Amino acid sequence: MPKNPNIGHPSIEAHPDLDQWIEISKDERILLHTGKVDIGQRISTALALIVAEELDVDYDRIDVKRTETDVDPNEGFTAGSMSMQHSGKALRMASATARRHMLAIAAEKLEVEAESLEVENGLIQSRETNASITYWELMSEQKFDIPVDESVAVKAPENHTKVGTHVQPKGMTEIVSGRMAYIHDMVLPDMLHARLVRPPHYRAELKSLDDGVVARLAESDVTIVRDGSFLAVASADEYAAVKAAERLANAAEWDLKEGLPTAELFEALTSNERVSLPIAPGGAPVEEPVPALDNPPENAAVTLSARFEKPYHMHGSIAPSAGCAIYKYDKLTVWTHNQGVYPLRAAMAEALDMAIGDIHIAYSPGSGCYGHNGADDAAFDAALIARAIPGQPVLLKWTRDDEHAWEPYGSAMVCELRGSLDADGKVIDWSHESYGDTFMGRPAPGRSGSPAEKLLATHFLEDPLPWPIMPPTMGPHVGVHRNLEPLYNFPEPRLVKNLVRGLPLRASALRTLGAFGNVTALESFVDELAEAGGLSPVEIRLNHLDDEKAKDVIRTLDEKMTAAKAGEADGLGAGIAFSKYKNAAAYCAIGIEVEVNDEAEVLLKRAWIVADAGEVVDPDGLTAQLEGGLIQAASWTLHEQVTFDGGGVTSRDWDSYPIIRFNNIPEVETILMHRPGEPFLGAGEATAGPTGGAITNAIYNAIGLRLRRMPYDPDAIRSAAMN
Repeated sequence: MPKNPNIGHPSIEAHPDLDQWIEISKDERILLHTGKVDIGQRISTALALIVAEELDVDYDRIDVKRTETDVDPNEGFTAGSMSMQHSGKALRMASATARRHMLAIAAEKLEVEAESLEVENGLIQSRETNASITYWELMSEQKFDIPVDESVAVKAPENHTKVGTHVQPKGMTEIVSGRMAYIHDMVLPDMLHARLVRPPHYRAELKSLDDGVVARLAESDVTIVRDGSFLAVASADEYAAVKAAERLANAAEWDLKEGLPTAELFEALTSNERVSLPIAPGGAPVEEPVPALDNPPENAAVTLSARFEKPYHMHGSIAPSAGCAIYKYDKLTVWTHNQGVYPLRAAMAEALDMAIGDIHIAYSPGSGCYGHNGADDAAFDAALIARAIPGQPVLLKWTRDDEHAWEPYGSAMVCELRGSLDADGKVIDWSHESYGDTFMGRPAPGRSGSPAEKLLATHFLEDPLPWPIMPPTMGPHVGVHRNLEPLYNFPEPRLVKNLVRGLPLRASALRTLGAFGNVTALESFVDELAEAGGLSPVEIRLNHLDDEKAKDVIRTLDEKMTAAKAGEADGLGAGIAFSKYKNAAAYCAIGIEVEVNDEAEVLLKRAWIVADAGEVVDPDGLTAQLEGGLIQAASWTLHEQVTFDGGGVTSRDWDSYPIIRFNNIPEVETILMHRPGEPFLGAGEATAGPTGGAITNAIYNAIGLRLRRMPYDPDAIRSAAMN
């Protein structure tokens, strides 16, 4: 059996005790602990399959606990496509350690050699004597009291019977039957329902409230919570709270101050004050002067340049954010659907001036979302209201208007590229500069600035915290510069990260961070160079790759699309794009076939995904992640943009912020490259960038227009056609 290579695994180093990961429960089930929450990516299913495999128990006997502080491991945020690398690896080692430990105890009890023992669904039986005992008889109500052995032997891939198989995902029965309880459905004794009254925009301040309205609401058993410009209502009756918030909003007078900056967004992205840093080989910024953009090389046969523009994007959670809290006996308990209960606890402790040990935070399912949406802020809002009304639980629900206008957005970006080919079609010069706001605004200790100041309501309190000014993140492929460095072997590329100041909207982590903008721009521009150099899109990519796995996914995509005659029918066009997410996670090649109709609408006809994510544990879950990422990225590319003026955000509903609809979802074929025994490669964000690039290239193939500014809606296409 192979030795596990994951010595020094960060999750195990932080939580070395086996009991922190696995419980053998007395009801003949096995309970897993994880620091990663399931937000629809099916991590619970994958973890259950890994443990079922190592312990030789049925998948249906495995339960995965929802994460809460002081009970489950602290694995930071569920983010960055890192759940399998973190919890997946940790639980594989933990379950292998547990199996070996239980077999040793069983051998002693059964008075046989451990080598004679076999396990089937938790029943340990000796081949020599047929004597048997179960995991639960061995461990009922007992702890392991041993550390996880990071060098433990794990099952060889050829012996896997569960990993890589098709199973019913954890929680799916409850979801499809309507029995799933979400945070919005919580009911606690004496619970109050709360709603917020938000200012028109970030800079506005509350001047006054109509005393008559305040008095009448108090007579109706509505509690008003005011702290500076933070304003909320609470009532035992939810509808009363909704109506009270409307009445209080009409009774509030706001000082609008100077309003939001209204300079043209994409001009501001390249003209505002900024921090500019070159990107070194390996994808990390360095504190050195930015090299000048010199003239193209003398032997350049072709030189092109292009500028790509991406607007602010919302997370667009289908259900608005919510939070529930109770403050009692100077202790605070919070339920949240955020992606990191431990970081949120640290931020709340600072914001509320409480000891961390006096705050307990538990994950509860909400509207699934990849990135930093409104969940953290809603949880903190609930905590503020609960502190003002001690002893009673408070369930706060944001409205659609709250969610659209107040969540942290994915930053707008500008990407400026220039490239040169020699006479043989080789790239001999490459420059890529990306401009954007921070993607690293999560409330988390250990990152730059105060965690508390990244919670929205801290800026509206009587004693407000300053809005954070984030320094550039300096790790490889983080924030604005994620996937700015191409995987292609371009010689000495000039790569520059520009962190722009003074932009109008609050920004933070959205699925892929800067990779969506960077990969879309890079892959679109590679196609432009290919055409100028007389090369096919596949040929130019293969000519500049040394990584055989990268070549494999591109060749496989090409074979599939060629066999399907993609883009060959009249009126259709097809395009491809590729990336290795963060140059360290999953390989992904995307093909898209489109039609642009007479109304200048882009219709997605067919799509192909070829992905190499290392060892595949849950193929259906991996496929769902890849296809879901494609659909979300298609929505960004074709439809989505946050709109605003000096008075605030104006895209506050689904009409003013359209997203892709079912009538434009393409037929998708997904091909997974199976790599048994190889490391897990995070795949949740792998399809987004290549999808944007493939759609851009397909539109050009269909109608001969190279689009530069998203979204590619009918107005954008008509404008490009006119120009």
